[in-house]
Amino acid sequence: MKTKRLHEKAILPHYATDGSSAFDLFCYEDPHWFYEDTNHWLAIVNIGWAFEIPKGYGMFILSRSGHGFKYNTHLINSVGLIDSDYRGEVKVKLISFDTMPPLSIKAGQAIAQAVILPTQKQYFEVVDELSVTKRGIKGFGSTDKWGN
Repeated sequence: MKTKRLHEKAILPHYATDGSSAFDLFCYEDPHWFYEDTNHWLAIVNIGWAFEIPKGYGMFILSRSGHGFKYNTHLINSVGLIDSDYRGEVKVKLISFDTMPPLSIKAGQAIAQAVILPTQKQYFEVVDELSVTKRGIKGFGSTDKWGN
């Protein structure tokens, strides 16, 4: 995938291990956390790269599991999506719900992870009825009541 460096200190995204499903995104400078109202901290992190994502694919940005489990910190929008026609810098916004100063992140550390996945275009057909299924219109936890 074509990748353009936008900052001289930017670290090229890469897979941490041979078995990694996602590649890591790194901050090139210490993020600045700021306190938002009375219950959370926010940080906007530039990674210093732009990407030419192949047409028909998207880059899905995910939180690092250790940040959530150990430090109550994750992406503010849960999952970020970068479209194939976007050519600007990829940024990550983190939120921490701790009342003490949040997770300490230093320049050079992984701050998120990403995968490139196919995104098939859908065309919509307006109909009067949909096909019938066992589940039907039951939702919001209904499937765990059916048993095995």
